[in-house]
Amino acid sequence: MKDRLTEELLAMRAAQEIRPGDYCNVGVGLPQLCASHVPTGAIVQAENGTLGYGPLVGLDNVDEMDLDFIDAGGSFFTTAPGMAFFDILTSFVMIRSGRLKSFLGGLQVSEKGDLAIHSLSSVDKFPQIGGSMDLAWGAKRLIVLMTHNTKDGVSKVVKKLTLPVSARACVDLIITDLAVIEVTSSGLMLKEYAPGWTPHEVQAQTDAQLILANNVKEIEF
Repeated sequence: MKDRLTEELLAMRAAQEIRPGDYCNVGVGLPQLCASHVPTGAIVQAENGTLGYGPLVGLDNVDEMDLDFIDAGGSFFTTAPGMAFFDILTSFVMIRSGRLKSFLGGLQVSEKGDLAIHSLSSVDKFPQIGGSMDLAWGAKRLIVLMTHNTKDGVSKVVKKLTLPVSARACVDLIITDLAVIEVTSSGLMLKEYAPGWTPHEVQAQTDAQLILANNVKEIEF
C-alpha cells in the first residue's frame, strides 16, 4: 500500500494557497491545522469571533493553553499582535462578505463543485452543519480539505453528490491526501498528485473523471 499525505502535510499544502494580505477562515477538522502554517502577513479568522490569531498550541506545549484562546473547533491557539475579538454576528458578517478565503473539510465534492459537508445519518448525534453553508456560500475562494476516500475505500470526489447538499457550485479547489484538483467549467482538473503516486493511480481511486493539467506534477512542500 502506497503512502498518502499525512494530515499535517495535507494542511501544509493547503496553506500554500494563502498569500500575505489574505484574510481566511480555517474550518473544523483538517483545515484547523492550516493555522500553524499561515505565511506572515495573512490573517486568520475563526467563526466564534477571533481575527488575527497565531499558530495552534501543540500537545508538547500544554502550558501555553488558555481557555480564553480557543478557535471554533475547540483547538487552543497562540496570541498575535493586533489580534481582535468580537461577537458572532460580526463574525458572520465577515464570513458572508465574499472577502475571506474559506478552508473547509468535506464528505463529498462533485465534478460541478457541489459540496456535502454533513451526512445527517442515523449515527449523527447532531446535524453538524454549523456555519459551513455560510462559509461555502460567502467565500471569496473555497478550498476543501479531505481524505480522498472513505475508510471503506469509496471515493469522496464524485460525479454527483449522494449526501445532502451543503452548497452548490461553490468549491474552487480540492486538496486530498492524494491530489490537488481544481474545479473548472470543463470538469475536475488534476494539478498535483501525492509523491510516489501516478495520475493514473489517482484516477483509479476517483469516481469522477479527471482532466490532466498540462503541467501536472507531484505535490511539493
